[in-house]
Amino acid sequence: MRESEQPDTFAALEKREWAKANVAKSYAHVFAKAADMVVPTLVKAVEAGSGTEALDLCCGHGNVAAGLIKSGARVTGLDFSPSMLEMARSAVPEATFVEGDAMALDFDDGTFDAVTIGFGIPHIPDPPRVFAEARRVLRPGGRLAFSVWCGPEVDTALGYVFGAIGKYGASDIVLPPGPGANDYADPEHAFPVLLKVGFAKFQQSIVASEWVVDDPGAPYDFFLEGTARGGALLRPQPPENAAAIRKAVVSQVLERHGSGPKWDVPIPAVVTVAEAV
Repeated sequence: MRESEQPDTFAALEKREWAKANVAKSYAHVFAKAADMVVPTLVKAVEAGSGTEALDLCCGHGNVAAGLIKSGARVTGLDFSPSMLEMARSAVPEATFVEGDAMALDFDDGTFDAVTIGFGIPHIPDPPRVFAEARRVLRPGGRLAFSVWCGPEVDTALGYVFGAIGKYGASDIVLPPGPGANDYADPEHAFPVLLKVGFAKFQQSIVASEWVVDDPGAPYDFFLEGTARGGALLRPQPPENAAAIRKAVVSQVLERHGSGPKWDVPIPAVVTVAEAV
């Protein structure tokens, strides 16, 4: 029986995949080269500086926490993945990292001046609960900033890979029901949710993050080896489907970004900022 045919939920899939040390390490060492480009925007958006009490939710391997520490902030990072937290503690010893649930934070009301969420929202079953918890632990006037990848309506490696999965993937390999990967890139979706839980002064900006690769099939490999959602769709594929998906990704990269020998492959992000009221 295929892994995808086992009884599953979105939350269980996310926790299971990110608990795998090889997936977490591949994300941190390869996929996150694009995510790293978004860190300065997140740090600036929450106005982090000396004395800022910052909470980095879904902290992963600690790249946003490192940026916050560099700004002078005092940082607590939280994640549900022990594999990610192990890397974060090693990479950013100046911060405090705890294992926990972003939908049910074990912090008092009004503890923090800033909350960041670097690409964590698509991995949470109930994003509005996370935003409500972020508002609860923020002081009035505190700032929230979170990033998500742009959807396939723009030129993005995410569109290349998931478009190829949709066209060439085995039809019986599907994800359990969960939030859309790019829902909160849409201000018409994100802003009303934030308003309802006590935020105002919403802003969004696009950050032009990318990968520089020497293999036009690299985006396929990055999603295969270093993501939960994409990996859960790609890893169980029969060999002929996997080959067709990767070939389609190669074709997209060559068509859109030239013949190489290196390719700048875009995977842009949206950063949303809001203030606690």
